[in-house]
Amino acid sequence: MTQSTSNTSYLKQLDGLRFLAVTMVLVDHWSGDMLQFPISYLGVCMFFVLSGFLITRILLQSKQKDEETGGKHNKSIKKFFIRRTIRIFPIYYLTILVLFLLNIEPVREKIWWYLTYSTNIYIAIKQTWLGSSDHLWSLAVEEQFYLFFPFIVFFISSKILPKVLWGFIFLSVGLRLFFYLNGTAWMTPYVLTPTCLDAFGMGGLLAYFYFHKSEKLKQIITNKIWLMISLLLYIGIVIWGKQFPEGHNIITVVFLRLFESLFSLFFVGNAVYGFEGTTKKILENRAFVYIGRISYGIYIYHKFIYNHYHNSPANPVVKLLNKLPLIEQNMTLKIIFLYLITIAVATVSWYVIEKPINNLKEKFNY
Repeated sequence: MTQSTSNTSYLKQLDGLRFLAVTMVLVDHWSGDMLQFPISYLGVCMFFVLSGFLITRILLQSKQKDEETGGKHNKSIKKFFIRRTIRIFPIYYLTILVLFLLNIEPVREKIWWYLTYSTNIYIAIKQTWLGSSDHLWSLAVEEQFYLFFPFIVFFISSKILPKVLWGFIFLSVGLRLFFYLNGTAWMTPYVLTPTCLDAFGMGGLLAYFYFHKSEKLKQIITNKIWLMISLLLYIGIVIWGKQFPEGHNIITVVFLRLFESLFSLFFVGNAVYGFEGTTKKILENRAFVYIGRISYGIYIYHKFIYNHYHNSPANPVVKLLNKLPLIEQNMTLKIIFLYLITIAVATVSWYVIEKPINNLKEKFNY
């Protein structure tokens, strides 16, 4: 198998996909789960699959260049971590600093968990959420994945990598089953990195075969029948889980993420190869692509702008909503209103902080 020259190009529809994923999270969080359908879980899972794909593709490309030029892998790994640091750290730590200075609970009391990207571990150990900042657990999972995965890609045979990625999937499901059978609270297997690896593993498998220009993969992924089957399986597992008297049961704890990941795999895969028709127009819409590009900031800021369960009366957005009862009492208008504010904040963040700092990545090209 040979690498396609298009494998390293910008894939426009993935930004449109980020827009859809972050929108699902925002709608679910701001509505207080009134939809009765776990779309925020799906949105986060879609980000995990997407990260698995993009990171694996980047690492495989870098590894191939090392092998062609005789370069050392340790230099490529160093550049990977520098580039990830440039992209991720600035607004994350700026947000933590602001929360610390404003004494937003529980940041000061748990500051080291925030500084070390380990809030997911705190949630798993204490089996409790962290108020307005509890969504940062998923960023901790991503960062922990980045810490070990590059070494796997660079220092094992490329022929073995698919087996390792399949191992991620089986390990993740097995660990979730283990936790469930041992009576562990549902949030523990939900937030730990090892129990999220099926999503990253599927994204990684997609990247591996895409990078090596597998025609068989392309035929399977772009066959919309499989996309529809994965969607129906996901919907079916959600409905099945709701038949149990307890909200968090073996279906929702152990198998839901597996089927979220499966649907995300086909959806991301179709975006990678390029949707056609109406879906193409949606994913390549200029506004949606832009929102997808700034989605990292949108995700970080959205719960501080408005939190359905942990709003402070001093929150200026809450005060503004109190003066606009027509918007405050209409959930659709409220979500649109909050989304516009969040986009405005993320836009300032993008042009003032993120984009200028991101330009430094050009000094550390692979």
